[in-house]
Amino acid sequence: MPSSPDPDAQRRALNRLRRARGQLNAVIDAVENGGSCRDVVTQLAAVSAALDRAGFTIIATAMKDCVASPDGEREVDGLTTEELEKLFLTLA
Repeated sequence: MPSSPDPDAQRRALNRLRRARGQLNAVIDAVENGGSCRDVVTQLAAVSAALDRAGFTIIATAMKDCVASPDGEREVDGLTTEELEKLFLTLA
């Protein structure tokens, strides 16, 4: 059975996702209003970094839960350790 999410990790991931959403809105506004290429690319890089950090937080927390499972269960949310590692590498 999946464990409950770490509230602190969940809060951090949500904060990063909300930040990315705000940055993406700024990118959209810049494109719609003819913003400079430099500003658009800078904001896109910020969005990408925020999404990557959120993904790393989510996967790292799941991996930690998998390793720390008291009953020796090697799955979290239906994912094996190997599947979590593959997910982690997709963000690298």
